[in-house]
Amino acid sequence: MSVTVHIPTPLRPYVGGSDTVLVGEGTVGEILDRLAAEHRNLRPHLFQDNGRLRGFVTVFVNSRNIRELDQEATVAAAGDEISIVPSIAGGATAAATALPQLSHQEILRYSRHLILPQVGPEGQRRLKAARVVLIGAGGLGSPAALYLAAAGVGTIGLVDFDTVDETNLQRQIVHSTSGVGTSKLASAEGRLKDLNPHVTIETFDARLTSENALEVLREYDVVVDGTDNFPTRYLVNDACVLLDTPYVYGSIYRFEGQVSVFAAQNGPCYRCLFREPPPPGLVPSCAEGGVLGVLPGIIGSMQALETIKIILGRESTLVGRLILFDALSFTLRELKLRKDPECPVCGKDPSIRELIDYEAFCGVGAEPVYQGPEISAKQLAQEIRENPDILVIDVREPHEWEICRLERATLIPLSELPDRLNQLDGHKEIVTHCHHGVRSMFALQLLNAAGFAKVRSLRGGIDAWSSEVDPSVPRY
Repeated sequence: MSVTVHIPTPLRPYVGGSDTVLVGEGTVGEILDRLAAEHRNLRPHLFQDNGRLRGFVTVFVNSRNIRELDQEATVAAAGDEISIVPSIAGGATAAATALPQLSHQEILRYSRHLILPQVGPEGQRRLKAARVVLIGAGGLGSPAALYLAAAGVGTIGLVDFDTVDETNLQRQIVHSTSGVGTSKLASAEGRLKDLNPHVTIETFDARLTSENALEVLREYDVVVDGTDNFPTRYLVNDACVLLDTPYVYGSIYRFEGQVSVFAAQNGPCYRCLFREPPPPGLVPSCAEGGVLGVLPGIIGSMQALETIKIILGRESTLVGRLILFDALSFTLRELKLRKDPECPVCGKDPSIRELIDYEAFCGVGAEPVYQGPEISAKQLAQEIRENPDILVIDVREPHEWEICRLERATLIPLSELPDRLNQLDGHKEIVTHCHHGVRSMFALQLLNAAGFAKVRSLRGGIDAWSSEVDPSVPRY
C-alpha cells in the first residue's frame, strides 16, 4: 500500500517532473529516505550532510506539521498524504466611535460594500481609518495595492526602491508601458491615486533594513508581504512580531503560490513554519525560474482579501492556516500551522528580541567560493574564435533553449547534469552558462567536485551575451 508524496515545483525536476510520487508506507523519515534513494539528485535538497531534514523544508502528514507529531518518526499509513513545503522568497483600527465619517462621494463609491451586512457603514469606516503598508510594488504588491485602494483603505504605504522594467509588465499590473524606466513608487502612486483619489499614498524610496524597519512599519495596522528575497522576508516577520502587527504573507514560484497570516495574536510566525532560510541561490528567483503572469494576481488578491478581513475584525482569517495554490491543476490545499514554543522570535523564551543582520542570517555575501573563475561574454567570444574545441554547456531548461541559444552550446539541464557527466570530455576547456549566471555557478561547483578542473562560468549568462556580444540573441 502506498503513501502519496506531494512534490513542490522547485523539486519536481529531480523526480522526473512529477507533482506526486507514490511511496510505500512507513515513517516520514523512511519514506523520504526511500524517495531520495530512488531520485538521488533530490537528496541534497531534503537532507543535510548529517542526514537530518533541512530546516527550510517543512513536512506535513495530511494537514499536520510533523513537528507537532513525532517529527521524522511520524508514521504515514496507506492512503495518507505527505506534503513537502519548501520556503519559496496585529494592530487594530480605532474604536467605532472614533472612526472617520464617509462623504457622499465615498458612500456612492463604496455602495456595494455598504449593503453587505458583514461590512456595512461601520466596516467601510474601519477601512477608511486603516493604515496598511506593502513591502514591494511588484508582482504581489501590484494586485494587493490596487484592490486595497479600490476597497477604500484610507492610507496605503509602499516600500520599494526599484524602477519599472519592461519584463515587469507581464505580471506587475499596477505599472504600464509608459512608466518603463521610472520609479515603481511614482508609477504605483499615480495609478492608485487615479483609481481612488480618496486614498492617501505614503511612499518609502528605500530598501527595508534592520535600521529602518521598525520606524517604517510601526505606523501601520497591517503589513503585506510583496518581497522577493529571504533576508527581507525574515526581517519583516521579526519586525511584525516585535511590533505585534499582523503580517499577511504571500509567495510565488512558477505556477505555485503560498498565502498565510503570521505574527497575529496567539498565531504562528513565519519562523514557526520555516526555521531557517535555504542556502543562497538554491531557490531560483522569478527571473531564473519564471512565473505565470496571472499567478501573482491571484495570490496578491488573496492577500488583499485577508488584509480587509483583518481590518474588519473577522475571525475567519488565515491565522494558523497555510494555503497552497497550484495554478496548473487548479487545486488549493490547506495545511494547519501551530505556534512553535521553541521559535526564537515568538516562542516561550525568544532569543531574538531585536532586529538582527538578516543578510548574514540568510548567508548573503557568504556564498561558497567556487574553484573555477567566471568568464565575461566578450572573453568567451574571443576564446571561441581562438579555440574551436572549447565546450560550452547550457544548463537551462529545454523551453528556455527554444527561446534563444548560443550557436556553440550543448544543452544539458542542471537537473540532468549529474547523470550525464560521462558524456563530457574532462580534458577540454568547459564553460557553463544559464540565463543570468546563477545556475551555471552551481553547475561549475558540481563539475569541480566530479574532477573536472578546467571549468568556468559565463558571468551574467546568455543575457550578458545578448547585451555585450550578439544583440540578435533575444533577451527574456
